[in-house]
Amino acid sequence: MAAALRVPKTEGGRPKGGYADSGEQAYAYAKACGIIGKSLVGKRIPALAKLTALSELDRLIFPDAFRELPAREMLLELERKILRRTVAHIRAVLVSYANPPELLVRQLRSCEYADLKTCLHHIAAGKKTPPPLSDIGAFGTVRFEAYPDIAAMIAGTEFESILTEEDIATVKSPDFDLTPLEVKFDLHYYAALVKSLRRLPASDRPIAERIIADEISLRNCAWALRLRTYFRKTPEQAETYLMDLTINKNSKVSLAAEARDSLRFALDSPSDWKKWRWKALLNPKTEDWTADPRYFQNAASRHIYGQCMRFFRHNPFSVSSIFCYIKLKQFEEDLLTSVTEGLGLGMAGKDVFDLLEVSQ
Repeated sequence: MAAALRVPKTEGGRPKGGYADSGEQAYAYAKACGIIGKSLVGKRIPALAKLTALSELDRLIFPDAFRELPAREMLLELERKILRRTVAHIRAVLVSYANPPELLVRQLRSCEYADLKTCLHHIAAGKKTPPPLSDIGAFGTVRFEAYPDIAAMIAGTEFESILTEEDIATVKSPDFDLTPLEVKFDLHYYAALVKSLRRLPASDRPIAERIIADEISLRNCAWALRLRTYFRKTPEQAETYLMDLTINKNSKVSLAAEARDSLRFALDSPSDWKKWRWKALLNPKTEDWTADPRYFQNAASRHIYGQCMRFFRHNPFSVSSIFCYIKLKQFEEDLLTSVTEGLGLGMAGKDVFDLLEVSQ
C-alpha cells in the first residue's frame, strides 16, 4: 500500500492541482474499483463476442433501462447512452476530490476536444444542429449552446489559442480540411497533459508517465502511417504533423522519435521495420505485405489498455491508479461503440472482435 501523501496547501487551504488528500484518494480508488468490477473490461470482455443483436447489447449494458426500438433508433440511442455512461462513471470518481488533480481533469476534457472536432465537421457540412455531446458538467469550458458560432463557443477558453480567426474562416470554406486542426488540437491536449503530469508528486508519477509517453509515441506513429497511406504525404510532409514533445523536463528524447524513424521505412518492405521499437504492433507479414495503419492503431490501443489493466492496482490510492481507471473506461467506450456499430451492420460480436484483433 502506498504511503499517505504529504499535501501542500494553497492559500485557501485546499490541496494543489497535482496533489490530493490521502482520504480522498482512498475513497476515489474504492469507488473506481467498484465501477471497474461491473465494467466490460478484463474477464468480462468475452461476453461481447457472444452477442448477435443490438437488443442483446442493450440488455447487457443497461438491464434496467432496456427499450424495444427500431434498429436505426436503437443504434443511435445506444451510442448516446454508452457515451453518457462513460462520462458519468468518470465524473463519479472525480467528484470524490474536493479539488481533482489536474491530470485527471485533463483526461476527462479529452471529451471536449473530441466534441469540438465533431462540431467543426458539422459546421463545415452546414448542419444547423450540433451532434450528441458529452456532458462533463462543471469540468467543461466550451459553450456548445452557442453552436454554430465557433468564436462564441470558444470565447474565454484555451481553444482561443488553438483556433485562430483564419482557422475559423477555413471551417466554413468549401475545401475545409480538418487534418491540420486535428494536429493542433492533439498537440495542445498532450502538451497540457504532460504539463499536468509534472505537477504530480515524484512518487506518483512513473506509471502515468510511462503510459502517456507510450501513448504519444504511438499516436505519432499512427499519424505517420495514416498520412503516408491515406493522404499520400511524403516523409518530409508527414514529419511536420508530428507532436515533438518530451515526457519530462530532464528528457532530451522526443516522443516523435519512433515516428520519425518509421518515415525512412518503405511501407511495403517488412525488413525495413524489423528493428523498429513498435514492430510487434504491425500487421502480420504476408506475401504482399504493406504496413496497415488501422491494424497498428487497434494494436496500439490494446497496448495502452494492457498497461492500464496491469497498473490499475499496482499503486492503490494514487492519482496514477485513477489515471489508469479513466483510460480503462475510455477503452471500454471505444470497444462498446465498435461493437454497437458492427451489430448495427448485421455483424456478430465475434466478427467485430476479429476485425479489431481483440482476444475472445
